[in-house]
Amino acid sequence: MATVKADWFRANDPRIDELDRLLEQRAVPFGGYGLEQLDGFLSALVVSPGEVIPVEEWLPRVWGKAPPRWENEADEAAARALLMLAWNTAARRVRFNSDEMTVDGALFWWLPDDVEGDHGDDVDIGAAWGAGFLDGMDLRSEAWDAWIAKDEWIGEVEGYVEALAVGSYPAEQEGGAPTPLPYSERLEIHAGLPDMLHDLHVHRIESLTPREPVRRAATPERNDPCPCDSGKKYKKCCGA
Repeated sequence: MATVKADWFRANDPRIDELDRLLEQRAVPFGGYGLEQLDGFLSALVVSPGEVIPVEEWLPRVWGKAPPRWENEADEAAARALLMLAWNTAARRVRFNSDEMTVDGALFWWLPDDVEGDHGDDVDIGAAWGAGFLDGMDLRSEAWDAWIAKDEWIGEVEGYVEALAVGSYPAEQEGGAPTPLPYSERLEIHAGLPDMLHDLHVHRIESLTPREPVRRAATPERNDPCPCDSGKKYKKCCGA
């Protein structure tokens, strides 16, 4: 049987526009995800604790209040294929850190044409992506909480993503005002996300890797040969 190679979106892939149109017509009007929010959502799923989250569990969130009513099975299959391309793209992206990343691994963020320009802080780049990522975390909230309780840096990643989504950092003191997230810091978080996602990916793989406990060698009987190969009995050598 021939092996089917996984496919994903490349830079300037026309299928990205197809997915964008699909979501804008079939998902966004019903409270579902647009392209950027979907990318954040899937990015969280592919680095979530535990085994791979089944498509049947996450797909309903993409569509919003209700799944679309398709004209035929072919239309439904085509839509699902586009969504799986988005999944594969997110899963492939997290395998690389920022030094290894190519243009094919770019996040599906809307960015101004003049990214480094003097934009006001109301230009909330990354807000939809961050909201999608938080939704993805919600599917495995208890497992994420356990990770965060054990590793402080994972909580810091969540804090950055939450700041993107809500536009501010939490108040430093109880009753205080939250700290607004300026445009410049949104850009900094954007630049750091490839490494954050890669670190979460590595952490997930390590957490799924079984670790064999180190077994202590059985202690020889006193009259057995000593395991150090001295030729003496254990009681007269290492066991003395």
